[in-house]
Amino acid sequence: MRIDQLDGLVAFRAVAQSRSFTAAAAQLEVSPQAISQAIKALEARLSVRLFNRTTRSVALTEAGERLWARVGPALDDVMEGTESVRELAEKPTGLLRISLPRLAFASLLQPHLGCFHERYPDIHLELCFDDSFVDIVERGLDAGIRLGDSVARDMVSLPLSRHELVVIVASPSYLKRRGTPKKVADLARHDCIRFRFPSSDAIFRWELIDAGRPVEVEVAGPVTVNDPAAMVGCALEGLGLAYVLESTARELLVAGRLKSVLAASCPTLPGLHIYFPSRRQLPMKLRCFVDFWRELRLQTPPGTPS
Repeated sequence: MRIDQLDGLVAFRAVAQSRSFTAAAAQLEVSPQAISQAIKALEARLSVRLFNRTTRSVALTEAGERLWARVGPALDDVMEGTESVRELAEKPTGLLRISLPRLAFASLLQPHLGCFHERYPDIHLELCFDDSFVDIVERGLDAGIRLGDSVARDMVSLPLSRHELVVIVASPSYLKRRGTPKKVADLARHDCIRFRFPSSDAIFRWELIDAGRPVEVEVAGPVTVNDPAAMVGCALEGLGLAYVLESTARELLVAGRLKSVLAASCPTLPGLHIYFPSRRQLPMKLRCFVDFWRELRLQTPPGTPS
């Protein structure tokens, strides 16, 4: 099959249906001359005449009838298929698959998912939780959400939240029993809730600021988990100190059920970013998702955790 072999079939379909070059031109929003030239080029390639034309009527020839009988239904399927694909570009609908860490769901998505669904009821979200960086192209995903400094450079990356504050938290009962650490070195004498990355099996080393310099601290403690929410839960039960994003423990801090320690040693991290392979012909469903959460970001006052 040559690359131009299907040229003219759309014009042929329109004329065969309406039995009129003028009506076909109006349907396809082109001139009658353009329809005539397309049919002539198709007839030339096939070496047959497809229509008998007079000033008053248009009729299919035997060759035209045979071609219409074979390709007419197929052309209908093609046209319906292209229209259904075009809907994806023009209407926010379909399945949107996104990779994200659990902390992003709890702090960013969960509070606003109901509002998003109300605005875009035809977008079906599939949220794939993974705390490691994911190759979304290999996995067949539409996008991923991660902290900004962990997004691969070959991805388009857009911020969804302003920044993320790190806090070290503990229950009042733990601090009463073990005391409050005053400097980074004091962590060696405390129980700490450790985090193990599910993908690499590595234990996270706490990233802190000591005397103005960034340091990584290997901590020890009675419990190791692979879920940020579990770290907060363990701290709440008095099992030790937990290194978490402020957004995951905010309500408990406000309520006084957890206390923050070593605030001056805790860093501020780049906000959560959404990443995807290309801006070119971005699917409407993904564009709506990005715009919705970036709109929320703009509504958050500068300097406020989001």
